[in-house]
Amino acid sequence: MTGIKKIINDIMFITGAALVILAVFSLLFGVEISFVPTIFEVFIANIVIILGLYLRGKFEIRNIILEYLVNISYIVVVLIVFGLVFDWHSAIPVWFLIAMAIVIYIFAMVFTAAKLKRDAEELNKLLQKCQKNQAGNAS
Repeated sequence: MTGIKKIINDIMFITGAALVILAVFSLLFGVEISFVPTIFEVFIANIVIILGLYLRGKFEIRNIILEYLVNISYIVVVLIVFGLVFDWHSAIPVWFLIAMAIVIYIFAMVFTAAKLKRDAEELNKLLQKCQKNQAGNAS
């Protein structure tokens, strides 16, 4: 159950981040975007991206740089395909989608690393507490 919860959480988080970054990019570059259908299109694209990355994560890639390149390439391919299907390219250039994909991926990696660090610190505190309790019971 926690795996499904994590996937849903990731989809919602990345969709929200993607929409915010899309809005910022559209303001910076003067691209007008009709948001109502785009929200659902981005949501579906993020479901495909997160599920694909989740499945890709089942296969170990020992080189971290290669892993990041494979992940970013997958994201870019999904965005280009969705761009063709939903005609995003009429409003958003391909380079824009690629730049967004890279920015979103980096943002997600930084967020994930921070969360992992916080979780590791919490686990270490719990382990230290257990060790103190065991040492106290042994005396």
